[in-house]
Amino acid sequence: MKNTKTTLAGVGAILVAVGGALRAAFDGDASTNIDMASTIAAVTAGIGLIMAKDADKTATIDPKA
Repeated sequence: MKNTKTTLAGVGAILVAVGGALRAAFDGDASTNIDMASTIAAVTAGIGLIMAKDADKTATIDPKA
């Protein structure tokens, strides 16, 4: 959890994915199915965002470049 914004985006993606799956499961309509492929993809993307190391502050800029 290096960057707060990226971590929050990951948590948000996971919450939206799980919320959509729960809504489909408990909406009272028997014809509604949970899209497991989309749910797993969104949760995986959320985990990737949480684990991202995009806020490395130790990088230096080469003035000769």
